[in-house]
Amino acid sequence: MPKRLVIVESPAKATTIHKILGNDYVVKATRGHVRDLPRKKLGVDIEQGFEPEYEVIEGKSKVLSELRAAAKASDDILLAADPDREGEAICWHVAHELRSTKKPIHRIEFQEITADAVRRAVADARDINQQLVDAQQARRVLDRLVGYQISPMLWRHVGKGLSAGRVQSVAVRLICDRENEIRAFRPEEYWTITATLADREDVTFDTKLFRIGDEKPEFGTYGFGIDSSRAESIADNARQQSFVVKEVTQKQRKQSPAPPFTTSTLQQEASRKLSMTVARTMGVAQTLYQGVDIGSDVTGLITYMRTDSTRVAEEALSVARAFIREAYGKELVPSQTRRFASRKGAQDAHEAIRPTDPRRTPDSLRGHLGDAEYKLYDLIWKRFIASQMADAIMDTSTIDIAAGPYTFRATGSVLRFAGFRTVYLETDEDTANDSDDRQPLPDVKAGDKLSLLDLLPRQHFTEPPPRYTEASLVKALEVQGIGRPSTYAAIISTIQDRNYVRKERGRFFPTDTGEVVTRMLIASFPNILDVQFTANMESELDAVEEGKRDWIELMREFYGPFTTALDGAPDRMYAVRKQMETVTQETCDQCGRPMARKWGRFGFFLGCSGYPDCANTAQLPGTGPSPSQPVDTGVKCPDCGGGTLLQRTSRRGKVFFGCSTYPKCNFAAWDPPLAGVPCPECGAPFLTVRRTKTRQYNLCYRKECGYKSEPTPPTDEPLVPGMEPASPSMTEQSDLD
Repeated sequence: MPKRLVIVESPAKATTIHKILGNDYVVKATRGHVRDLPRKKLGVDIEQGFEPEYEVIEGKSKVLSELRAAAKASDDILLAADPDREGEAICWHVAHELRSTKKPIHRIEFQEITADAVRRAVADARDINQQLVDAQQARRVLDRLVGYQISPMLWRHVGKGLSAGRVQSVAVRLICDRENEIRAFRPEEYWTITATLADREDVTFDTKLFRIGDEKPEFGTYGFGIDSSRAESIADNARQQSFVVKEVTQKQRKQSPAPPFTTSTLQQEASRKLSMTVARTMGVAQTLYQGVDIGSDVTGLITYMRTDSTRVAEEALSVARAFIREAYGKELVPSQTRRFASRKGAQDAHEAIRPTDPRRTPDSLRGHLGDAEYKLYDLIWKRFIASQMADAIMDTSTIDIAAGPYTFRATGSVLRFAGFRTVYLETDEDTANDSDDRQPLPDVKAGDKLSLLDLLPRQHFTEPPPRYTEASLVKALEVQGIGRPSTYAAIISTIQDRNYVRKERGRFFPTDTGEVVTRMLIASFPNILDVQFTANMESELDAVEEGKRDWIELMREFYGPFTTALDGAPDRMYAVRKQMETVTQETCDQCGRPMARKWGRFGFFLGCSGYPDCANTAQLPGTGPSPSQPVDTGVKCPDCGGGTLLQRTSRRGKVFFGCSTYPKCNFAAWDPPLAGVPCPECGAPFLTVRRTKTRQYNLCYRKECGYKSEPTPPTDEPLVPGMEPASPSMTEQSDLD
């Protein structure tokens, strides 16, 4: 019987689609990209119109052989990668590799992996969209030109293994700029004055000083930039006044629901409500999109999760409104269907992230989903259902009270009609409402006298802008137009993996390396590190996708100024490096000259200002050892017995433990040694410790022994005094050479 070959990216997606289409179809997975630019050279022929040199990715030859065999046995080929630029490019590369089969090749696209959507896509098969492919090629070539030509300069001036990225470097700059704002911040003192009052019925409530004569607060609604003596003087004077109701204002306020999720808002809300990292959120969302076995069926539970649109299909809106009417009552269905405008500059290529069937409630899926999948689906479902529900209605009251020259104000609100809040409330709104004054207010009118029970001035100080969290960084990237929905998770992972930033207590801090690299790139490539330039480039890529721009012409416009910047970059980087060298109060213990704070491939250290006459180095106070001063573990070398194992760093920046008598003795180990803990299997003089992100265990340094203890949760304690904790990077054997 004739077969049709469907090709997707992932095995999980293949399983779902095969169950939908049945045995007349063969469904295979590419397991991601199959071709890319070469790893070890530029791979772009600049002289020949920026022609990319693609090659089959290592390990994908077997996959392609299987696809060719399946294609030859099929009548035609349907390429079904994700519905975005990257997915279109994957289809284009696969089509190139399968052209020798001489079988018809078409592209199918669906926003959700459900039976109806997949079958409609098969019926509406189309050609590959070359404009989407060109936009993705332009992005890939741009990133390659930037990364492969700037990174070697960073290796020379900062440290081996570093890289520059057209988008990631701008993200690091945002974090560095925020850190500089925090360092430059100087707190300002301000005061608030709170009066506790009571009406004739002894109903008590709090009010805050709102006006001093005609003087308005400078800090927020109630903060006055005054010192302690004036605050006490105002408080003393106010205590002598009569408190009389000046005005009572009552209003009704409507609160509308937030739109359904885009990629950015999902990542932000999952971070705030579920404490999920951006990468984790996208991984779980991918599972919900690709398909889940729900007993009687395997189906995708949410629409495509990489989108900047809040648009929703009319059919889904109708189903949602009918569900709300049935489950919550007709009073919670607004008179008109809600439609949300996407933000300015959005591509609007896909729907918002929503459940594929609003009638499939989270509780009905509880037994079919893992904990993370359930929580994220619950979040997506509630946000979407709430977006189609009636407004919430609040009764708000404001009481202004006159006390001589002072005006105090009390505010309160009561939820009159819950509306969409029956199902969901956005985290930002939760936070805002927590700060609202929800206290019950007395039934008073203008002219009523009030009793003063207490009056207290309180000192405050302004605070610096907060460091970025994953949620706020994603929001900043989106607002600034940096990257696109499919790139946010990769950006955040990359800048951490490259050690440009670190995350502590959920906040991003730039590392020394990140700050040094950023300073050098700003000085050498101001356009590349310019936020607006990067945002404009994203718009240009959108124009390529829309057929309004030729991608090769875009490359030419970029590359001319870029090559000019490349020519002078080494000198500018060297100048920045010299600017960072500052003479300290420390003196060299070998020649007596001042020590200077310098940058080396392992970070900042103290070096003699008399270099090269004196090459003495030392660690900066409060930091780890300098590159030239290895840490002695105190563990005797098991090979020669005459030396001890020193913590050293390889040429590639990886930590290892080598004999102090090197080169006489070549013994080396990658894991930290445990002094006085012999191997229980072979009696070797010590064990080593291996620590990963999730576990820690002891093992014998002798490979032929093979002893390994039971794993335990990792700790943060240093394994050798004066050295950093072990990390997975310590075990990379390829760096032993």
